[in-house]
Amino acid sequence: MTERSSPMTQWCTISFNTLIKQYMKLQSTVMSQVRAVASQISAATPGKFLLLQFSMSQVTQIGETISNLISQVQSVIMNSVRNQKSS
Repeated sequence: MTERSSPMTQWCTISFNTLIKQYMKLQSTVMSQVRAVASQISAATPGKFLLLQFSMSQVTQIGETISNLISQVQSVIMNSVRNQKSS
């Protein structure tokens, strides 16, 4: 009997390097939007400010999520090392 890979068990991998690079790209885009609005402040509308605030909030949330993910990975590694030492 041969084992077949189920379509439901496909894995997706992502590296921290890719994650951080994409986050930096997003952050840069939002900063460009801030500069654009700031350079033409007299033409800025309340809608533009709301969209900008929303974008900034999303970047902050993504940054916090990445930070939490790194913290969790670090915790798993530390627990693994601790378990190795006690064995």
